Amino acid sequence: MQHLVKRRETLLTRLVAGGNFVKGSITCVCGTCGRSHCICTKKAGTKAYRLTYKDSGQKTQIVYIPRHRLSEMKRLTANYTRARALVQKIITTNIAIFKKGVVTAG
Repeated sequence: MQHLVKRRETLLTRLVAGGNFVKGSITCVCGTCGRSHCICTKKAGTKAYRLTYKDSGQKTQIVYIPRHRLSEMKRLTANYTRARALVQKIITTNIAIFKKGVVTAG
């Protein structure tokens, strides 16, 4: 029983230490300048990166990601994936503690 409580404390510590995170998907889109005879209409055009996510009203939001900040955004979305996995482990541990019949604070 004590090992479950210790495990939960460890998971909570890891969750807090994980840093900032962002939920969403990063996509790469190719843009064109809009001029009809420009070379970019024949080639791939300029690459732009966007973060797509759903707000609290389940409306899709899109945020432009400057190329020099792309690695930062990739790190933040990876942190979200790790945080989500940790939350699932915490939930599983809390259910195991509850099944043992221990009263928990909070």
